[in-house]
Amino acid sequence: MRRFTWVVALVMVCLSLVVSGCGKKDAGSVVRELDGVMSKLQSYHGKGQMTLRTGQDPQEYDVEVSFQAPSFYRISLTNAKKDITQIVLRNDDGVFVLTPHLNKSFRFQSDWPENQGQVYLYQSLVQSILMDNERHFTSDEKAYVFDVVANYQNGSLARQKVWLDKRNYAPQHVEVSDANSNVMVIVKFDQFEFGTKFEKDQFDMQRNMTGWNLKTLPTMMQGDSKTGEKSGATDSKAGMGAASGKGTAAGNAIGTGTSGTAKGQGAGSDAKGEAAGTSKGNAAGTATGDSKGAAAPGTSSDSTKTSSAKGSQGTAADAGSDKATAANGTQAAATGAKKDTSKQQSFGIIEPRYMPSGVKKQDVTELKLGEDQAVMLRYSGKYNYTLMESRPQVQTVSVLPGDILDLGFTLGVVTGDAKKTLTWTYDGIEFRLSTGDLPETEMIKVAQAVQGEIGK
Repeated sequence: MRRFTWVVALVMVCLSLVVSGCGKKDAGSVVRELDGVMSKLQSYHGKGQMTLRTGQDPQEYDVEVSFQAPSFYRISLTNAKKDITQIVLRNDDGVFVLTPHLNKSFRFQSDWPENQGQVYLYQSLVQSILMDNERHFTSDEKAYVFDVVANYQNGSLARQKVWLDKRNYAPQHVEVSDANSNVMVIVKFDQFEFGTKFEKDQFDMQRNMTGWNLKTLPTMMQGDSKTGEKSGATDSKAGMGAASGKGTAAGNAIGTGTSGTAKGQGAGSDAKGEAAGTSKGNAAGTATGDSKGAAAPGTSSDSTKTSSAKGSQGTAADAGSDKATAANGTQAAATGAKKDTSKQQSFGIIEPRYMPSGVKKQDVTELKLGEDQAVMLRYSGKYNYTLMESRPQVQTVSVLPGDILDLGFTLGVVTGDAKKTLTWTYDGIEFRLSTGDLPETEMIKVAQAVQGEIGK
């Protein structure tokens, strides 16, 4: 009888172990299912925050990522404090790095991001899990957690932990550490969904340059796609930066843009000359009769923009109003020009906190790049390089043979062969790091060392 009781108890224990094991997955089964998810991946959209601990103080950025098969990407990185955005696009025309608040764009042919990982891209995270045969696997109540080798351009990043939602394998959290297990990068996704249906212009370069600061910029298909265009986005036939008075040849366009955008920058207009502004300031157009008006420039905390406006045909009854507006526009233009010069001279010299071993600063030279004030810092020793700093005031569109370099806090563009130039923007300032012998890993460290620095 005792033996029978013992056998029954043993059987019950075995059954309980089997039952408790039901529903649990090991690393192998999760990896196989992840591989299946990747093979069927058509689109996704995610939002979150990225914290960088590569400088003296943590820097926070809002991140938005969009993907549409087979190879369309849109990444938006916004400085959470300064409301400055940089956008990276990949579409049929190539790869674009856009800095809309400076009206600056780079375009080049590249297989990015297939040739390099990005911590906020789902493909990069999953590939790091699939490729690491020595991966560490655990799970908590809501997520599967993988600890794997990090595969990024920044050689100081050694490992990363990835939290994937148990329900659909969507990324929840990422922590990237250096060789000493110090967490250097954290990405936390607030939302992430697969199978997103995007507006047709989601990955269009012109749309992202002109509509970057509009809350109506469509991310996913919802309602009438023309609504966003009528509320301030530029009509493709009207061009960039047009603003005109409603019902007059020239008028004041008063917008309601978000903080950090350039004051006085008119938003797009439709073919009839009606515009909804997206700036905090007044864009004063100047026009009489059939003449074309020019919007008066304003100023912002980070940079000064000049908006151009094309007025519609005026009437005789409006002539007096037009002349008064023209006078105001001329006076505002003169004021804006003075502020432009003052702003350029006041941004100061930003010296990177980091210098490679065996390198010393040689000198600092003030110069001009076209109409822009600039400074050049020269470094020599074991490695030789120059760092150019300027605050561009006019639109620049560059088509360059180059590639993207992930700096963490922003994305840079590397051009050249024997002598390389790394170009990036930070806090409204354009940096150009040129060298013939500085390794790419050191270039990244120098670039990251301007983050959070104040001009002297």
